[in-house]
Parts: sequence; C-alpha cells; structure tokens
Amino acid sequence: MAGFPRAVVPLAEASPKAVGNVLRLNQLNAAELSELDHARLKQLIAKAFHAASIDEGMAFLIAFEQDADYDSSNFQWFQSRYSRFVYVDRVAVAGSARGQGLASYLYQDLFAAAAAAGHSLVACEVNACPPNPASDSFHRAHGFEEIGRARLGSGKTVRYFIKRLSHLE
Repeated sequence: MAGFPRAVVPLAEASPKAVGNVLRLNQLNAAELSELDHARLKQLIAKAFHAASIDEGMAFLIAFEQDADYDSSNFQWFQSRYSRFVYVDRVAVAGSARGQGLASYLYQDLFAAAAAAGHSLVACEVNACPPNPASDSFHRAHGFEEIGRARLGSGKTVRYFIKRLSHLE
C-alpha cells in the first residue's frame, strides 16, 4: 500500500517494547486468539512465515506456511486439506488504533509476501461461537470465503476461510 505512513516491522527485528506490546495485545484478545506467554510468542515468531507489527506493537499479524512445525488444530485442519498455503494464526489491533486500516495493511503486506513466495492460498479461521462479527466483516471485505466449520475441544466453534491470491494484487 504505497504511501502508508507507518512502517511494518518484522517481529523478529522488533524492539523489546514492541514485542511486549504484542503480547499484551494478544492477551487482551485471548478469547479470539488464544493465550500466549512470552516464551510461546517468541517460539511462534521464530517458526512464522510472516510475523509483523506496526507502531511498536499497536497491531500485529503472525502467519505460517503449510509445513511449519505448529500444533494448532486449526492449522492442522488446513494441512490435512491443502498441500500449499499460508495460514493466518493471529491478527489484532489495539482498541485505540482501530479504524485506521492497520489490519488491512498487515494483510496486504502478508498477501504480497505470500505471492512473492509463490503461494496462491491464504487461510484462516474465525470464531463462530463465540461470534466475532467484526472479523467476519473484515475477512469478507478482503475476499475470504468460508470452506468449513469445526467444533473445538475448548467448546469454540470456528469457521475456516480461504482467500485465493491472484498474482495481480
């Protein structure tokens, strides 16, 4: 997104303050994302295909390629169905920064990285129960389509989505 006034910073290169802010932001959104501690966050960043933040952790995204060593049942759902994809594990924006297009910018950055690496499919899940209407609307607006559902051991029901990338984006 040319002209965007904020820099996307790889989480592997982010300041300790930014990583701390990402962890706090994750915990504030744990119902949608699942809880993390500092060690687990660092582990996810190290395994990620794409992990980035904006404004010292005011927004972040972590995504994995299909062959990542990742134990998420949602990720594994996609692994059992697709041979090549990028999976968005978590994305969040601080309440004070919502409505500024930060999540859209992080997704566009991910789509560009995925396309550059030869991927044509981006996958994610969104909670159906408990519902997450803001995420539903966001993903529809970015071209994701629902392809399945599952009830998890935690009691959550999730919907699985994919976006097919055209290399013209």
